[in-house]
Amino acid sequence: MESIQPLLEKAQAATRSLKTLPDAQKQELLRKLSTVVEAHTDAIVAENKKDLDKMSDQDPKKDRLLLNTARIKQLADSLNDIAGLQDPANQLLVERTLDNGLQVQKRTVPLGVVGVIYESRPNVTLDVAALCIRSGNVAVLRGGTDAFHTNIILVDLIQQVLKEFNADPNAVQLLPVDRALIGEMLTAVKYIDIIIPRGSQQLIDYVRANSKVPVIETGAGVCHTYVEKTADLKKASAIITNAKVSRPSVCNALDTVLVDKEVAPELLRQLADSLQDYDVEIFADELSFNLLQALEYPYLIKATPADFGREFLDYKCSVKVVDGLEDALQHIQEYSSKHSEAIVSQDTVLSERFLNEVDAAAVYVNASTRFTDGGVFGLGAEIGISTQKLHARGPFALEKLVTEKWFVRGDGQVR
Repeated sequence: MESIQPLLEKAQAATRSLKTLPDAQKQELLRKLSTVVEAHTDAIVAENKKDLDKMSDQDPKKDRLLLNTARIKQLADSLNDIAGLQDPANQLLVERTLDNGLQVQKRTVPLGVVGVIYESRPNVTLDVAALCIRSGNVAVLRGGTDAFHTNIILVDLIQQVLKEFNADPNAVQLLPVDRALIGEMLTAVKYIDIIIPRGSQQLIDYVRANSKVPVIETGAGVCHTYVEKTADLKKASAIITNAKVSRPSVCNALDTVLVDKEVAPELLRQLADSLQDYDVEIFADELSFNLLQALEYPYLIKATPADFGREFLDYKCSVKVVDGLEDALQHIQEYSSKHSEAIVSQDTVLSERFLNEVDAAAVYVNASTRFTDGGVFGLGAEIGISTQKLHARGPFALEKLVTEKWFVRGDGQVR
């Protein structure tokens, strides 16, 4: 394909179709899509296997790519959850009558055409489509080559259901994976209202640097957990282990452990036991390296400066011994991607300082960073975790897929 303009023109035209779809019908559509997706589980798994077979078992993105029966069931359940959420569009925010008799309202309205560029995450295809349909937006999806076959079958199912409900099937489109066409998408200001990159920091940086369409950044997470000297070390070890190994390929997984020097020997002893069970490679600074070496931890590497501020997305993490809260705060300020950060402490004063002073979308006390998720926070599915400060921050979900519009009704008033 030489140009995606014909596809974008169809997407722009489809915005009218979704605006006229009644709220109850959008809910019913998503519930039907849930049923259709679950009914096609075997076909989805078969197409997903074609993509999985192309990827090395050593590639940490393979877990992100995988769709099995359990994950498809979760996606289907999520579609029902989204259907049950309140439509964020058409909400009355302000209503007043001016002295001259003009009746003024401010309401929420859909953003319009939402473009999403993402990698190796076919669940994003369903999540974004459902969130956009529920809020009256059109979704233009540019998935990665890694998930080519999986994305095709998912979008085919979505479009089948849209047709069944007499909605324009172009309301959800999958763009070609030809990289030469990305530039056209990023400059399509006439047709796309917002671009959302979801994936590696490299992808996000590229989109931010080259897009003329407004961008909301989501994806990259360099997440720290700081173990303060008053921490319950048993809890700390369990929190860190969960944050690292429960699903290491996702953006809210732990990347760096910061441990107070007063409790470093005991905490690292406990961590060595739990992380060794998962073959976690530890990139350790000098102090933690010596402690872990004495414990004969088998997967130990001396950290370089590049190992801090690194999103591992694998069974790997870095460890640094720090001298108190100030040292930890300074390290996080320097290396954080402003996604999710945690402190484990029994000192409520220091914990409150951490909550207030750390600049991140989600900040935790005595809990795993793995909870940063739209579904967990009660927002339904999410498009991603926004690490910026304008429009959306944290789980970028249904509630943020709207903007504002003023409605003014008069009877001949002039100024």
